[in-house]
Amino acid sequence: MGIYNCGPFLQEALDSLYAQTFQDFEIILCEDGSSDNTFEIAQENANNHPNIKLLRNERNLGLNATLNNCLAVAQGKYIARMDGDDISLPTRFQTEVDFLDTHPEYQIVTTPMKYFDNGGIFREGKGGREPKLTDFPKSSPFCHAPCMVRKEAYDEVEGYTVADNLLREEDYHLWIKMYAKGFRGYTLKEPLYMMRDDRNAAKRRSFKARKNEAYVKHLACKMLHLPFYYHIYCLKPIILGIMPTWLYHFLYKLK
Repeated sequence: MGIYNCGPFLQEALDSLYAQTFQDFEIILCEDGSSDNTFEIAQENANNHPNIKLLRNERNLGLNATLNNCLAVAQGKYIARMDGDDISLPTRFQTEVDFLDTHPEYQIVTTPMKYFDNGGIFREGKGGREPKLTDFPKSSPFCHAPCMVRKEAYDEVEGYTVADNLLREEDYHLWIKMYAKGFRGYTLKEPLYMMRDDRNAAKRRSFKARKNEAYVKHLACKMLHLPFYYHIYCLKPIILGIMPTWLYHFLYKLK
């Protein structure tokens, strides 16, 4: 868990891990130069829970490098992700562990997410499938925060790539690297993760973030050896950025 300025929500996120029905795990927190009380809350929890490892970056490095710092000290054969302001439902870990234990052909497992804000849950994702290679240029094929991945797959691709043109797209690029190595993943049908989200956040994404997404879509086509016409999907993030707000919200609700 990379943690950055998530002080108001971090305790709730950690409490959801303490409530997991599967309890054989370590919690690795890496604080990434927060300006609020995130580190102090993490430190208090580390003092009270022996399975917590707390790391701290000297300055803000971004999620890519922060997660690599976590991976460097991780000892488990499975690596679960989580964000510091979200909630894992109680059976998340047990369900994902059981899946990987019984499906050796898969290296990645994740679940759909329930998106919520102060007004409650406003959207729920869908799952129950294995993405095809041709899905990759369309959008990131797996939800990142609720994923669980075999450590060997992370090691094979050397973790997250740290590059300015991959910021906010670190997970998308990770899945492309793993599939290029022949690894596979599956999204379970049941949502087991609650993502704290702003209904308007996607519309406010910067042009740089949208350019990065377009670049990663290009990498998906190239690294997975897809026909050239799949590059048409590289235009999608740019089009969404210039789309009228009312139309964007209408399409977002259709998801």
